[in-house]
Amino acid sequence: MSAPHVTNPEILGQLSGLQTMMADLMRGLPAHEANQRFHPRLAPLAWYLGRSVYRELHWLREILAGDADLAERVRPIFATQEADATPELLPPRDHLLAWAGEVQGEHLRRLATPGALPYSPWLQEDRLPWLLLQETARDYESMLWVLLASRLSGSEEAPGSEPLRARPPSDLAVEITQGHYRIGSRDESFAYDNELPPQAVELSSFRIAQLPVANAEFLGFMAAGGYARPDFWDAEGQAWLTTSQATSPWHWRRDPQGHWFGLGLNGARLLSAEEPVAGLNHHEALAYAAWVASLGGGLAGAVLQHEYQWEIAARAGHLQGTGRVWEWCANPFHPYPDFSPSPEPSASQFAFAAHQGVLRGASLYTQRCLRRASFRHAADPEDRYRVSGLRLVFPPA
Repeated sequence: MSAPHVTNPEILGQLSGLQTMMADLMRGLPAHEANQRFHPRLAPLAWYLGRSVYRELHWLREILAGDADLAERVRPIFATQEADATPELLPPRDHLLAWAGEVQGEHLRRLATPGALPYSPWLQEDRLPWLLLQETARDYESMLWVLLASRLSGSEEAPGSEPLRARPPSDLAVEITQGHYRIGSRDESFAYDNELPPQAVELSSFRIAQLPVANAEFLGFMAAGGYARPDFWDAEGQAWLTTSQATSPWHWRRDPQGHWFGLGLNGARLLSAEEPVAGLNHHEALAYAAWVASLGGGLAGAVLQHEYQWEIAARAGHLQGTGRVWEWCANPFHPYPDFSPSPEPSASQFAFAAHQGVLRGASLYTQRCLRRASFRHAADPEDRYRVSGLRLVFPPA
């Protein structure tokens, strides 16, 4: 008979802290805004807190304890996709906060108490606690995206100061020689199924930019008419551009003098020339890479990085500026050979079938439990709200 399960106190501490942070975000908004949708691809803020609670109910009570009562009651509200969330079904903010606090407090008690949870293979090596922690971290980051979208839905006074000025793209890069390299997780208990099984891949030599593309460099693309040049955009990108009428990254705005500034969680702010550009989707990242390649010289052959190239360079410590913006990759989100869904069906399978893109790295909003070289973030190619930028790859010297 296996010993009663007790969750690693570090995991419990991080989970408890995230639950408190999510509740604090809710309390920081006017009650009516908690249930308001600010972006068509994002759910209201309250939905993410409710989904996090529902996930715990589903796993800890329905799956492990065989008690589906509470999970079934809220399943129609919180077991949907973000874009399909129904604001009218969400409970009032204060009611949701009280319910979440009571349920999550009981779940923390069960996770911390020996024998309070029945035996399950999912509890071995804390696999389920790791899953709950990381999914809660993703919900918290999504809540920050919602708050950013709420900022962008209003108007902000521009911060007067030195304007952002364009500069040419840099070709400063590190060369990775041809060879066989490992990607994926080594079966760590915190790994998602899409990080498994570990793979050996053979790559040709390439040079990868030491830094992600900066604001001043992306402004150069804009100044060169990048958004109006169809030769830089593939067919899908041109279709998105026609529909969106985009002319700048998602959170960029112009002041009365025509100078660019940014909107963030704390309002209007200066756009630092060196800061990685954010607020881009996959189409914009590809168009920027095509523009850079067209400049020739040391920039000839520039392309968007493949996720294997990013992971290999990140493991070797060759990348700088990681962890500030999610970085788009050229390839689609795909299963590794011998992929095994866990659980069945898994969120990864849905993302594979939806032909989503891949983001690597992390943003300033990403919790440390998700910051690892093997972590893969699936995203719709049209998403601009994920604090996402890009990094380029060049042919070998």
